[in-house]
Amino acid sequence: MTVAHMPLLKAQSRTAGGKGDARRLRRSGLVPAIAYGKGLPSTAIAVTPKEVVTILKSELGKNTVLELEFDGKKLLAMVRDFTLHPVQRHLEHVDFVEVKLDRPVDVNVPLIPIGKAVGVTKGGVLRLVHRLVPVRCLPDRIPAKLETDVTNLELGQHIATQDLKLPEGVSVRVPPTQTLVAVVAPEKEVEEAAPVAGAVAAVAVAGAPAAPGAAPAAAPEGKKEDKKDDKKK
Repeated sequence: MTVAHMPLLKAQSRTAGGKGDARRLRRSGLVPAIAYGKGLPSTAIAVTPKEVVTILKSELGKNTVLELEFDGKKLLAMVRDFTLHPVQRHLEHVDFVEVKLDRPVDVNVPLIPIGKAVGVTKGGVLRLVHRLVPVRCLPDRIPAKLETDVTNLELGQHIATQDLKLPEGVSVRVPPTQTLVAVVAPEKEVEEAAPVAGAVAAVAVAGAPAAPGAAPAAAPEGKKEDKKDDKKK
C-alpha cells in the first residue's frame, strides 16, 4: 500500500462544543470527530458521514489507513472508534488516530475458517473461539483477514495461534497455544450453555431489571451509545 492508494478524507476544523453544537453540525450534513496521536494534540474536526461509512464498509474497514486533510495539512490516520445513533443507527461521532508507516499498529483482523471439518461431518460442531484476532504490524501490512484451513480437524481437535500462516511482518498478540478454532461435541456445547441459561433464569426469577450496561445488538466495533458526546464535543 502506498500513500497514493489511500483514501483521502477531507475534514473541517471546528470548535468543540456541547450536544447543541453537535446537533447543529449534524443538521448541516457533517458529524463531529476527533483526531489525535502521539505527535498530534486532540483536535476537534468535522467530517462527511457518507465518506466515513464508505471507508468502514471497505475491505479493511476500521483498519483502513487513510489520508486525513484539514487546516491545509495531511496526515495518515485510522478510525480508532465510532458512535452510532442507538435507534436510527446512523453515524454520530468518529475518533481518528494518527499513524506512521514506520511504526507498528495494533488491530483486530477477522479470522475466516476455510473448508468443512471432518469432525463436523461426524456430528461435531465447529466453534470459532476468536472471530477477531489481535495482530501487530506496520500500517501498510495490515491483512484484510486471516484464513485457516479446518478441513482436517477431527472431533476434539483445534487450531491454535501457532498454527496460523501469517503474512510477512504480521504477528499475533495472543499466546502461541491459544485455541482459535475447535471441533467440539454437541453435548459439550449444551453443557457449557446451561450455566449461562441458569444465570439468566435466576435474574428473571429475582425480578431484577436488565443491567444498564448490558451490550445492545452488535454494531461493527463502534460504540452503541453516544455516552461520550459531552467529552468529545
